[in-house]
Amino acid sequence: MRLILTISLLACSHAAFSAPKPEVRKPDEVVVYRKTTQAELEIEIFRPQGWKAGDARSAVIFFFGGGWVGGSTTQFHPQATRLASLGVVAYCADYRVQSRHKTTPFEAVSDAKAAIRWIWRNAKSQGVDRDQIVAAGGSAGGHLAACCGLISGHDDVREGEPVFIPAAMALFNPVIDTSRKGYGYAKLKQRYRELSPVEHVHALAAPTLLQVGSADTTTPPAGHELFKARMDKRGRNCSLFIAEGQKHGFFNPRGDNSQYWSTLGRMEAFLRKEGLLKAAGN
Repeated sequence: MRLILTISLLACSHAAFSAPKPEVRKPDEVVVYRKTTQAELEIEIFRPQGWKAGDARSAVIFFFGGGWVGGSTTQFHPQATRLASLGVVAYCADYRVQSRHKTTPFEAVSDAKAAIRWIWRNAKSQGVDRDQIVAAGGSAGGHLAACCGLISGHDDVREGEPVFIPAAMALFNPVIDTSRKGYGYAKLKQRYRELSPVEHVHALAAPTLLQVGSADTTTPPAGHELFKARMDKRGRNCSLFIAEGQKHGFFNPRGDNSQYWSTLGRMEAFLRKEGLLKAAGN
């Protein structure tokens, strides 16, 4: 039987009672990972203390939200800063959006796949283990992260390379269902199934963490529940947390920051469980 945990505002952890302002630092390096006709796309790199080329560290790549229309890489700078402090190489990737580049979600998916593949291809110089790259993001960025692990195509795969790269997916109220019941149908129309993660659950889908608010009307929890059911049917690892009373974007630093720390804490616990984050002190 499916187990879906409903988490209340005060039931998460000590973070709900003591929620400091997140530390945010600038990336250690910014490089161009892809050149398109509209723009050169950059990826920001947050490295752990003591990092060196040739390391074999876990990596997490974050994609920002914004409905494939706008948004900024700075959205996930707090999470990237935190994970880098825990020994992970963290990335925040830019991608093409409608407002700046006059593009569609299809170009955004292509860019996201190019970004994660750039990390995979440059893993040695990046000090990253090719088999420990995590795709993460929020809202439309969560959709892109999910597409990296679920949807084939829209990708420049060279001979001998894997089709799907993520070792795990950590998704914050992602666009998981692009049908009329979810989000994105107005942009995708009859092609919505092509980019709807819930329609592409496969037998090799990576372990996935989903976090969504019960009051989210942008990416309704019903789509996440359907995704989990399909993952369960395939025998794939999927953890779904529904935060009681929370609306879209609740994982961002705001208010007393308690939800930011709670959602990040769940992500850290998930990565530790999957062997992608060392325990504190190790």
